[in-house]
Amino acid sequence: MIPAAVGSLRFSLDTNILIYSVDTRDARRQEAAVQLVDSAVDVNCVLTLQSLSEFYSVATRKRIMAADRAANLVRQWLSLFSTVAVSVTAIRTALDHAPTGRASYWDALLIATAAEAGCSLVLTEDMADGAKLGGIEIHNPFAASGGLTERARVLVGL
Repeated sequence: MIPAAVGSLRFSLDTNILIYSVDTRDARRQEAAVQLVDSAVDVNCVLTLQSLSEFYSVATRKRIMAADRAANLVRQWLSLFSTVAVSVTAIRTALDHAPTGRASYWDALLIATAAEAGCSLVLTEDMADGAKLGGIEIHNPFAASGGLTERARVLVGL
């Protein structure tokens, strides 16, 4: 059973979380990412089309999985999660944030897109844990042990 407070916080997963869920090179991190992604389906999680596209690109370019498997997984996530596309406004916002050096253009675009979808949190390992950009909080869901942080576990009802 998922606590009532869990479903009220809308969040998004960055590409690296999706990649870890299929990357077998770090079994502990993969297990944590699989738990996170599988549980996020049942709560208020939105995936950006940018993250799904980056997942396919990285998974196939780095030979983490075959192209047909990566495509099928993206199709599955498209049917399981709410998704949001990049908008002109999100691009303009990312162009404003990226030159400040607080985030890369692609990270700023992900955050701006998530913000437009009503997210207040992005789970990622690529940016500073606890930082805020455009009103969106960043959280690294991986504990030092390789498992999930308590906050990530509570967020997805584990």
